[in-house]
Amino acid sequence: MPRSSSTRKAEALPVHARILGALTDVPAAAWDALHDGRNPFVSHAFLAGLEEQQCVRASLGWTPAHLAVFDGDALVGAAPGYRKRNSHGEFVFDHAWAHAYAQHGLSYFPKWLGAVPYSPVTGPRLLARDDATRALLAAAIIAIAREAGWSSAHVNFHRADEAAAFDEAWIPRVDVQYHWENRGGWADFDAFLAAMDHKHRKNIRQERAKVARAGVRMRVVHGDETSDDDLVAMFGFYLQTFSEYGNTPALTLEFIRHLARTMPRALVLVLAELEGETIAGALCLRGGDTLYGRYWGSTRLVPGLHFETCYYQGIDYCLREGLRRFEPGAQGEHKLARGFLPTLVHSRHWIGEADFAEAIRNWCADESVSVQHYFDALQAHSPFRAP
Repeated sequence: MPRSSSTRKAEALPVHARILGALTDVPAAAWDALHDGRNPFVSHAFLAGLEEQQCVRASLGWTPAHLAVFDGDALVGAAPGYRKRNSHGEFVFDHAWAHAYAQHGLSYFPKWLGAVPYSPVTGPRLLARDDATRALLAAAIIAIAREAGWSSAHVNFHRADEAAAFDEAWIPRVDVQYHWENRGGWADFDAFLAAMDHKHRKNIRQERAKVARAGVRMRVVHGDETSDDDLVAMFGFYLQTFSEYGNTPALTLEFIRHLARTMPRALVLVLAELEGETIAGALCLRGGDTLYGRYWGSTRLVPGLHFETCYYQGIDYCLREGLRRFEPGAQGEHKLARGFLPTLVHSRHWIGEADFAEAIRNWCADESVSVQHYFDALQAHSPFRAP
């Protein structure tokens, strides 16, 4: 097991870092004490569930390699991480970097990735109680990657307030997602629509009306309110969508059941029913003030059903429950017209080869300029009325 230089001094110094091959190597209470519990994706239950239910495994390119910092026997810092042999399921695309390595006869894999598998969701990545330990985690990642001979280390979708923990060795990268936020303190969906211009307000009302006229009934349930039939149906929708796009599904039905059992109020299912049959569904997770949309699928083609299930029901839920934000997933300019505004998301990258590090740093700098121009252009197309 790779170990950092600080680990080799563990006999002399109380603070040391090491890699965990499974999240069950540390107690759930110790892990969850390192974060505020407002982001469900970094919880011990979610991450350990992915491992226990075989959603992350070597055959899919994901080998658990969580970094843990101990002060004596006490866990004081951690970074959920994985040894990767591909770039699947990451949503921060580095395929061009791997291709460049191959062209020069070098191997880009394995690499270390600090992220939540299959989840392009911003959240804490350096779990610790203070800034000093977060900086120690970032430095320990590099030390361990060097010692293991990994080409690189990456921390995807980190929070903005973690940026200070990364020194100049880490290359910053930005991208754009579309998030809904209750910027106007809206009490209900009508108030939200009232803040939009006439064109977009009319379009949303028409889309919702089409679903209602088709006779579709929407149902929103938490994990502890679901039946097993609900969970089986949602898993079927997930499988169908992945099949339609030619992707390999990683989640299992047992993992969905695990979420309902261990995170009963965090799991939120939006289910669409027609003529006594569940025809569509969206799987979401609820955090402290944010709803996260993750998976969707449908067995019927109903005009407007995708927007109703994946977007409008989520906004409605946030307004009812007093949540501030709704993150419906990566990409999708069509979200802008439905009230989801552009938001910058961040990642950091350490590259071991000096020449490649310089080239990738320049590439990311150029990319960030383009992303910022794109972000600015999107801002000019907001569906909301000028204040």
